[in-house]
Amino acid sequence: TKETPASFEPTIDYCVVKIPRFAFEKFPGAHDTLTVSMKSVGETMSIGRTFKEALQKGLRSLETGLSGLDGSGEEKVHPDMLESMLKRPNPWRLFSVKRALKSGMSAETVSELTGIDPWFIANIREIVELEKEIVSAVSQGPICRELLRKAKRAGFSDNQIADLTGTGEAHVRSERARLGILPVYKLVDTCAAEFDAYTPYYYSTYELEDESRPSDRPKVLIIGSGPNRIGQGIEFDYCCVHASLALRELGYETIMVNSNPETVSTDYDISDRLYFEPLTLEDILNIVESEQPEGVIVQLGGQTPLNLALPLVRAGVHILGTSHEAIERAEDRKLFRRLVQKLGLRQPPSDTATSCEKARRIAENLGYPVLVRPSFVLGGRAMAIAWSGKEFTGIVAEALEAAPGHPILIDKFLDDATEVDVDAVSDGHTVVVGGVMEHIEQAGVHSGDSAMVLPPYSLPASAVAEIKEQTRKLARELGVVGLMNVQYAVKDGTVYVLEINPRASRTVPFVSKATGVPLARVAAKVMVGKQLEELGLTCDPVPTHFAVKESVLPFSRFPGVDPILGPEMKSTGEVMGMDTTFPMAFAKSQIAAGSPLPHSGNVFISVRDADKERIIPIAKELAATGFRILSTAGTAQQLRASDIPARKVPKLSEGRPNILDHIKSQDVGLLINTPSGPVPRRDEVRIRSEAVRRGIPLITTIAAASAAAEAIAALREGDLKVQSLQQIHGGRGQLPVGRHAHAGDRFA
Repeated sequence: TKETPASFEPTIDYCVVKIPRFAFEKFPGAHDTLTVSMKSVGETMSIGRTFKEALQKGLRSLETGLSGLDGSGEEKVHPDMLESMLKRPNPWRLFSVKRALKSGMSAETVSELTGIDPWFIANIREIVELEKEIVSAVSQGPICRELLRKAKRAGFSDNQIADLTGTGEAHVRSERARLGILPVYKLVDTCAAEFDAYTPYYYSTYELEDESRPSDRPKVLIIGSGPNRIGQGIEFDYCCVHASLALRELGYETIMVNSNPETVSTDYDISDRLYFEPLTLEDILNIVESEQPEGVIVQLGGQTPLNLALPLVRAGVHILGTSHEAIERAEDRKLFRRLVQKLGLRQPPSDTATSCEKARRIAENLGYPVLVRPSFVLGGRAMAIAWSGKEFTGIVAEALEAAPGHPILIDKFLDDATEVDVDAVSDGHTVVVGGVMEHIEQAGVHSGDSAMVLPPYSLPASAVAEIKEQTRKLARELGVVGLMNVQYAVKDGTVYVLEINPRASRTVPFVSKATGVPLARVAAKVMVGKQLEELGLTCDPVPTHFAVKESVLPFSRFPGVDPILGPEMKSTGEVMGMDTTFPMAFAKSQIAAGSPLPHSGNVFISVRDADKERIIPIAKELAATGFRILSTAGTAQQLRASDIPARKVPKLSEGRPNILDHIKSQDVGLLINTPSGPVPRRDEVRIRSEAVRRGIPLITTIAAASAAAEAIAALREGDLKVQSLQQIHGGRGQLPVGRHAHAGDRFA
C-alpha cells in the first residue's frame, strides 16, 4: 500500500512475478499504450527468494533479448521522452523507471509519475545501485566473491554480469564455479505442507540448502517452449506434454523446464519433476548439472530449445533425437541450399548472402519480387517479400539482424503458387508422412496464418506422391530421428522445396487430431531408441475426413493496422473444422474462428487488376445463391461485362454512401478485398480495418474467397452435422500399433 515503507522487506518463502509478452513489432503502426483492451500474446512466470531476483529472472524469461533489467532494455527508452514514458503505461515502462533512477530522479517522483508503489521503485533502485557497485569494483580488478554472490542473489544472470564486467558469459560461469557460487533449488509445495507432495516443483536461488534431491532413475529432460508469442505457442507445449507422458510410459523420469504459467506442461502433475526457470543456456546447464539426465530433448519446444542445441552440445550435454549437425544443415540457409542441390530436388532460383551488398546483387540477378528468409527463426520472423529495390534494403537489414552471423536466403518469389506443409516422423530409417496439408491462401502467406486442409483438396495425386517421396529423401539424408516439417510450393505442376525444419511444427496437434496418430508421442519414443516398426507405425495415415485449420488473428486489438497477411506470422491461435466434404469443413472452421460466413445479404468485392478475371466465377457463384454484390468501379465494370449484376459503390473521396458507410450500418455481410499492391492505398486500409473492428468476415485472397463461396453454398444446401473425434476415427479405444505391442507402447 502507499503507507508501506520503501524499506519494508516482507517475510516470504518466495516471490512470484508474472510479466506479459507483447508483439507490437509484428504490427507496425500499432500504438503500444496499454489500456483496458488486452494486447499481450503470452506471459512468463518466475520465482525467486526476493522480488529483485524474481523480476530479473522473469525479464530474461521473456526471450526478447533481455538478460534481466539490463542496458538493452534501456535502449528502448529515448531520454527526451523519459517523462512521457513514465506516465504512459507501455511495455518498456520498467526500463523507463530504471533510466529515471540512474539519471538521478528521486524514487518519490518516479512513483508519483508512474503510480507504481514506492516499494517496487525502491527494489529497482537497489538493482541500479548494485549495477554501479559492480562497474566500480571492476575498475579496481576482478569482483570479489561477496559481490558476485550478492549479484546472483539479486537475480543478475551470468550474461548480465559479463556485460557489466566486460568479460564473457562462459568466464563468469567458470569464475562462479571456482568460487563455489552455485545455485540450489527450492521446492514449491503443491500440498501446502498438509501431507507429502509427490509432485512438487522447483526454482533456483543462491542460498545453501538444496531441496531438489535428484533420484538415480534414468531421466530425460525436456526443454519447453517458453512464453507464448506469435510464432511459438501452445502447439509446441502440446508436443512437450505428449512427449513427457509417452516417456513416463516407458519408465523414464521426465523433467520439464519451462517458464510459462499458462501452459499444460507447467501443470505440476504432467512430469515427474518440473523446474520453473528461464530457458537460457545458464539455467538449463545448471539443471543438467544437478539432475544428470541421460539426454535432453530440444526439438519439441520450437525455436528456443532448438537454438540451445549447439551450445548445449559444446558444453557436453547429450541431445536426444536428430543431431545438432542435421539441425544446422536444415536451419542454416546456405547449408540447406547445398542439401537440396545434392538430392537433385528443385528449389526456387535463389542464393545466400551475409551482407546487404551481396544480397542486393542476388536480388537484381533474380529479378523482383524476391522473398528474404533469415536462418534460425520461427514464425516467419523478419521474412518479407521485396517487390522492388525500394524496400529491399530495409528488409535485408532486418533479416540479418534477426539471425546475426548466419546467412539469409534470397529466392525468387513464386507468385500464385500453392504452398504445402508436411509433417513426418522418422526413426533414422523408416519415415512415415503424418500429413500433407494444402494451404488455401496462395504462396507468400505464412503457414501459421494460412488456412490449410488435410488431405489436399485440389492438388493432383501425382504431386502429393512426389511430395511424400521428397520428404522421405530429405529425412533420410539428414538422419532425422523424431519429427520433421517440410514446406513446399507447387506451381504449374512442379514441386519446389522451400524450407526444412527438423523439429516439431505448429501443425503437429492439427495433424494428430485429423489422422488419429499421436505424432509427438511417437516421436518421443523414437528419440529414446524405439523403432517405428516396433511401435506398429510403418504406413502413412489415410484421413477419412477433411480437416481445415484456420488461424485466429488479433487485428481487432490493433485499430488502424492493415489486416493483410504476408510471410511474417501474425496469428495468435487456431481452430479446426472437420467434415466429410471440404466446403463444410471450411465452413465449420470459419464459425469456430469467430467469422461465420453469411447465408445471404450484401457482399462487397474489390480486387486488384491481376485478380479481376479470377474473381468472376466466385462472384457468379455468390450471385447465383442470392447475394447482392456491391463493388468499386473497376471491379463492377469487369463483373457486369460477365453478366454479373454488381452495384457500383463510390470511393471514399467520391461521395456517400460509400463502402465505409455500408460497413458502419451493418449493411455488408462479407468483404472480399485483395490488396492493390505491395504498398496498400490508405482507403483500402481504412476499409479493411473497419470491417475487422465491426466483426464482418474479411477475405483478402482469391483462394480463400473461392473456398468461402463453396462453403456458403454447402451451408445453404444442408445442416451442419456433428461427430465426435472418436466417431471420426472409428470409435477405437486404441489405435493400431501392432498386434503384439506392449500395452505401454500402444497409442491410447
